[in-house]
Amino acid sequence: MLLATRQFADATVAAAAGRIDHLSAAAFEAALTPLLQQTGARQGALVLDFSGVDYISSVGLRVLMIAAKQMREAQATLALAALQDVVGEIIKISRFDRVLAVSPTVDDALGRCSAAAQASYQSRRPGP
Repeated sequence: MLLATRQFADATVAAAAGRIDHLSAAAFEAALTPLLQQTGARQGALVLDFSGVDYISSVGLRVLMIAAKQMREAQATLALAALQDVVGEIIKISRFDRVLAVSPTVDDALGRCSAAAQASYQSRRPGP
């Protein structure tokens, strides 16, 4: 699984797509690990854009739990954004919304992490 990344000031947005289950969780973790290390080293923010993720299993949740622990230890921020309904329900039922910051949009997540990152993101979006 590839994570498409974009940098906005001191925050990185990484977009995942597809299913995060027993077949893809290892690839998701492998793609996520260098982003966690980079973000943790600079004590920045990493926003996972899950708008393209249509399912996450317990194995995928385990990857998120480990990532959240690593980011807390590095005094960095990890947030989830733009969850599809099914993924949102899984996150809520498993109470991961108490472990991770969950926002309805990437814009909102960036606003919770960094005003500079949110301003950078908003300046790069196409107008109405």
